[in-house]
Amino acid sequence: MKKKNTTIGFYDQHAAQYAAETLPANMSPLCDEFLSLLPGRGAGAILDLGCGSGRDSRFFIGRGYRVISVDGSAELCRLAAANIGQPVLCCDFREYEPREPLAGIWASASLVHLMAEEIGGVVSRIAGPLVSGGCFYMSFKYGTFSGERDGRFYTDMDETSLKKLMDSIPSLSLTRQKITEDVRPGHSGEKWLNAFFSAA
Repeated sequence: MKKKNTTIGFYDQHAAQYAAETLPANMSPLCDEFLSLLPGRGAGAILDLGCGSGRDSRFFIGRGYRVISVDGSAELCRLAAANIGQPVLCCDFREYEPREPLAGIWASASLVHLMAEEIGGVVSRIAGPLVSGGCFYMSFKYGTFSGERDGRFYTDMDETSLKKLMDSIPSLSLTRQKITEDVRPGHSGEKWLNAFFSAA
């Protein structure tokens, strides 16, 4: 990501702590909602973009899906691979290009680390292999902040800024969106904007 010396460096340095904090977080309601929006299981794989600790990849694999896990932090990739029992690709989102049909793309708290002007191009390119009816899920910290926070770069989104961003990507249409509270211990009160888009 653009702020590699801070964001990627942060995750490399704090990978074990981050994994310990995020692995127990219960994301199953959103994961199940995402799976309910996917086309038939034979349509393609799920791309977990910014898989972090591998928590959600493990959930999808446990439900019988083929999962491609990608993260920008080499240390998180190593931990995630151990957690899910398969290789994890270490790659900058701005350079990654999926090479096979995708039934769904799961970008949970990952696109947040791109600069606002980068997100549209990344989303448009990565969404290219989505099959018709495929689902692209993304989540952002709720708000309008953009900049350094807690050692990382963040771009927050609200409904207005996300709509403006996604209006430039006609291949994806909004299916539903919701605001949820952070499920990690010690983060109550923090809000996330969750959006599910369908591929044409």
